[in-house]
This record gives sequence, C-alpha cells and structure tokens, in this order.
Amino acid sequence: MREGPVLSRPRELKRAEFDQLVANVQACFACQDMAYCHVLTDTNGPLEAEIMFIGEAPGRLGAAITGRPFTGDQSGRRFQRLLEAAAILREQVFVTNALLCNPLANGRNRSPRVSELRNCSRWLRAQVDLVQPRLVVALGVIALRALSLIEGHSHELQRDVGRALPWYGRTLVPLYHPSPRALRQRSASQQKADFAAIAALAADRHFLFDHPQDACYNSFPKRGLVKTA
Repeated sequence: MREGPVLSRPRELKRAEFDQLVANVQACFACQDMAYCHVLTDTNGPLEAEIMFIGEAPGRLGAAITGRPFTGDQSGRRFQRLLEAAAILREQVFVTNALLCNPLANGRNRSPRVSELRNCSRWLRAQVDLVQPRLVVALGVIALRALSLIEGHSHELQRDVGRALPWYGRTLVPLYHPSPRALRQRSASQQKADFAAIAALAADRHFLFDHPQDACYNSFPKRGLVKTA
C-alpha cells in the first residue's frame, strides 16, 4: 500500500521522536570501511519543513567535519549559492543524505555501496516519515537510488531531471548533485534554473498533492511548470 502524508504530529511529539531517532543513528555501526560521523542533528533543518533535500553522503572535508550536511566543502558552498539564487532559505528546508556517515577508500571519498544504502535506508525513511515533506528533492543518482529502497520507482536522473514525479505519496524532483563534477552534465545556469523551479513548485500549492500519483509535471524554468500528459 502506498503511504502518504499524514496529519501533522504535535510539535512536542515530533521533537521527542527526532531525539530518539538521533540517538538510534548515533548507535549505528552497521557498515564496514566507514568513517562514522552520524550527521543528523537539529542543524539539518526544521521538522516542519515542506521541502527536503537529500544528497549522497557527508564529505570528508565537509559535513563529516562540520556535522551539518552540505557545509564546509565545494559542494556545500555551491549548494548554498544555488539556494540563495532561488531565494530559498536554508533555515526553512530539511537537508540530509542517503548515508549519514562518510564512506572512505584510501582516505578519500568513495561512492556508497548498495549494502550501505540498504543499511541507512531505515534512517532515511524515518526522516521522511517524521518530517513529512510535501516536496522531496533528490540531489544526484545516489539519492535517487536510495529513495527506491523506501518505495520502488523507475525514475532516472538523466531522463527525469527537473520533473515533478510521484513517490511515496508526495512529490519527488530529481536534480543533479551540487558537486563541481556535476557541471559536466548540468551547467551552472541550468542548475540555477532547476533550483528556481523548485522554489516555484513549492510556492504553488496546486502542484503539491497528498497523492501526486494522480498527476505528473515537467518543469521548464523559462515557461513555468507545465503539466505533461
């Protein structure tokens, strides 16, 4: 059965559940070859956020040190600039990663393994279920793959970038990761337009459904958000 947004929990209950979730994450050491940093704290964002951004994993020069997703490294600085260009306030969105710890190989960041994504998917699901965002933004192919472990989907980054799609009873938009490497596939101007489309989508309540499987939309930043057949 497809799960969807539920009525908001009282703020005090949400806070208690989040504190327990943080404690559970801190106690998790399920993965090998992992630099354990357990990046989940109050600094991820408000528990009432309507937008949730999901990245890949804490970077060894970024969140693994700062304890806050997308801070302290090049990806974090680009992410912040993209938010600012779209007039999206960091303090009003929830930001997390598919993995909450830093995967390393020979002292360098490496791509997460499928087994690691599976291990961490329970924590990602718990975050989505707790925050109940109406709009989920998957930043990169790893985030999109991780979401398929919560609810299966056939969405692909290259094909579906910038599209508003149904997933888990809410709206999912795949975007490229803000890493400088992604500029090979998606230019800086295109990424700015993508984030501007996210801001427009979030501002237009008609495009956010409790059950978005009833409709699918494609974003064209120069023309607004256009319904696709």
